[in-house]
This record gives sequence, C-alpha cells and structure tokens, in this order.
Amino acid sequence: MNPPLDRRTFVTRSAATLASFAGAPVFGQAQSAPLKLGIISAATYAPTYDGTKVERTPGSHHGTAFSTTFNGWDDEKAKQLKGTFVKSGRKLDGARVVKMWDPDKAAARALADVVGIETVTDTPEQCCDGVDAVLIVDDGSGSQWKYAEHALRKGVPTFCDKPLAMTAREAAAIAKLARETKTRFMSASSLRFVPDIIKLREELPQLGDVHLASVVCGNELVYYGIHALSMAYAVLGKGATSAINVGKPGANIARIRFGDQRDVMLMVADKEAMRAGYQINLYGTKGWRSVTPDLANLYSYLLEAFLDLVIHGKESVPIEEEVELIASLEAAKRSLALGREVKLDDVLHG
Repeated sequence: MNPPLDRRTFVTRSAATLASFAGAPVFGQAQSAPLKLGIISAATYAPTYDGTKVERTPGSHHGTAFSTTFNGWDDEKAKQLKGTFVKSGRKLDGARVVKMWDPDKAAARALADVVGIETVTDTPEQCCDGVDAVLIVDDGSGSQWKYAEHALRKGVPTFCDKPLAMTAREAAAIAKLARETKTRFMSASSLRFVPDIIKLREELPQLGDVHLASVVCGNELVYYGIHALSMAYAVLGKGATSAINVGKPGANIARIRFGDQRDVMLMVADKEAMRAGYQINLYGTKGWRSVTPDLANLYSYLLEAFLDLVIHGKESVPIEEEVELIASLEAAKRSLALGREVKLDDVLHG
C-alpha cells in the first residue's frame, strides 16, 4: 500500500506527468507513471433519486464505462459478470484505477477482477488513500455528492458524477467546500464534451447573435435534463436568471431565461411521452444549427477533461456554473408545481 501523497509530491508527480504530455493534443499517449485513481460506488446501481426505494443491483453503466476507459477489461471474465457492463471504445492511458469501493463488496470484487483493479476497500474513505484523484460515480441516488466531502477535506482532486446534487443548495454546499479547501473538483455532464458539441461551440460565431435555442432529452427533469441543458451551457455559456415550465408532469416544456440575452427552451419528457435522445437547436441572426450528437465514447471525453484539471489545473467547468445549471433545473421543476415563473435566486437563497 502506498502512503497518501503530500502536496509537494503530488505537484512533482503532476509536473513530471505534464512533461510527458508535452506536444500531445489529447490525453491517451503512453506515459511512465499514470496517475492512480480511486473509484467510488461504481459496481452497483439503484434509481432512488426520486425517493423510490429499490435494491441496488449489480452492474453500473457509468462505473463500468469509467473503469474500462482507464483499465480496459478481460473479455472472458466480462462474460461472467452480472448486470450492465459498458466497454469503452476509447482508452486513456494518463491514469489507472487502482482502488474501488461499493456498498456491495461482492459486486465490487467481481468488477475489480474484470477490469484489473488491485484493491477493493471496506469504506469509501479508504478509497481516497494513496491515490492522486477520486472518481465518484452516478449510482442512481442523486446524492453521491456526500462521498465527495471526505475527499475534498483530504485535498484529493475529485470528480463527482452528474447530477452533482438534486437541489441547488446541496450543490452549492459542495461547491463552497471545494473552494474553501482549494481542492480541484469537477462535476459535469458528459454531453458537454462530445465532439459534436465542441464543434458546435466553435461554429457559434457563424450564426451571429443567438437569442433563441432549444434542447431536448428524455426521462426525469433534473436527473436526466441536466444532459440537455448542459449542451446549451457548453455552447452558449452561463447566466440563467429564471425558469417557467408550461408543460405537465412527465412532459416538461420549460423556458430558461438568460437575462436579456437569450431564452432556451428545455423539453424533457418521460418514455411514455417521448423516446429518449438528445438534441440542441440554435437560432441565430445569421443562421441556424440543429445537432443530434454522436454519443460514441462520450465518457472518455469527460474523463479526459478531468485529467486536464488534475494535471494542468484547467477548470473546464467552473463548479459555480454547474450549481447554476442545477438551480435552473430545480427552478423549472418548482415552476411546474407552482404554476408560475421561478427565479434562480429564490431557489438558491429563498
């Protein structure tokens, strides 16, 4: 077992790792000393974010995709694994997962064996020891942010999967802790980083001023709507001030107002009302664009951005922006219940 890195050792290792990336446009090139990662709540899943009480089941879409992005997998062993197992088609060699924790230790051991993770810990706190960074996986709870508290206080760079929290106040509390501890921290939807969305952002000047846009996805408003709205944030930026939802339960039609700059129409509907998928439409003074993004290997681009934060200190998604995004979704949810427009300030401070 290696002892935890002190800050001087971490900076030295990061500098050496950065040197190995010199001249490389992306992560993924072989390096002599990959960063060591811990991964938390990665082997099982239970959709309890809406208060539903269900048992955790083996298999994790994000947990397995994250693990295989860094570690690869054993094909023969994978055939014996129960539950969802996502094989990443794009591998990043800048880091390796060396520790795993999950409430179901048997499931954690099974996944660790398939993807070559050396240590399965007894507690999530132990998963933060002797590593350079921690990945906290979306486990269906919507409250995985709780696992971030220990890592942040310990000073371990941390990624917390989407959604950072189901309420803006919870998200803001974690953001505050990250800033107070000066720990590198990231939470974001993978949709921010897929090539089609990056390309759309680069093409934005061709459209002139964009005052109107729409984004669409399926399933629950906050838990999944974060993906749709994240596309708008990635391309157009922050600045939301209020939301009004004129839809109905299970079929949300919410206008997110960005001051006097623009309105973004957010449509999020359950599977009974609409097939799942993702789309963004921009309506500019010089042109329009409609994009249904290709989601191939989407998690690898997200994790690449996290490595960029850990090694370079590049904060691609300021945590305050992610808090605002969640506040926008919460305001839209409240608006439907109240039948009126809801300001983000009321969600965050009211």
